[in-house]
Amino acid sequence: MALQEQLANAFHDTQSFKWDREKGFKLASGEISPFYVDCRALLAHPEARRVVAELAYEAVAGIQFDCLGGLELGAIPIAITISDFGCAASPQRLWRTFVVRKHAKDHGLGRLIEGSIRPGDRALIVDDVLTSGGSLLKAVGVAREAGLRVEHALVIVDRQEQNGNARLEKEGIHLMSLLTIHDLMRTLNHS
Repeated sequence: MALQEQLANAFHDTQSFKWDREKGFKLASGEISPFYVDCRALLAHPEARRVVAELAYEAVAGIQFDCLGGLELGAIPIAITISDFGCAASPQRLWRTFVVRKHAKDHGLGRLIEGSIRPGDRALIVDDVLTSGGSLLKAVGVAREAGLRVEHALVIVDRQEQNGNARLEKEGIHLMSLLTIHDLMRTLNHS
């Protein structure tokens, strides 16, 4: 079975994908969608994390970057999972990770970005789901303000709603997605 199909099936097996044509689900943007994609529930399962990591490793094989991260909380397990897979893979990739806080800390160093970054690093921004692109664009903006070079983003699922990909392209960001909402719908009855 292909890795993409394994990942789509994992969404169904872990009940991390829900579809309700009548009521729908309220999204962070306030919009209502018939789909709910719960990557936090999915990533609670080690076999699903392994498939995400392997697919992501293959997806980013052709690009060069030094570190990866994104907006808290969703990006944390994704970045760490991909980084760990890269460290153990052949060829080995030693990608450092970081997290972009939603708000700067009011103590310590008061940073918006935590982790291992250096100005000039090439960064891959990761997130769980793309809808409008708002959380990815916030992470891109903070990363660029910190001196990182950001040209690529990766999400587990592109919902293909609210022109998220077009908004990223306007900011010079090339999007890679492991699955689309259509992949999840296509495998809905096969799980």
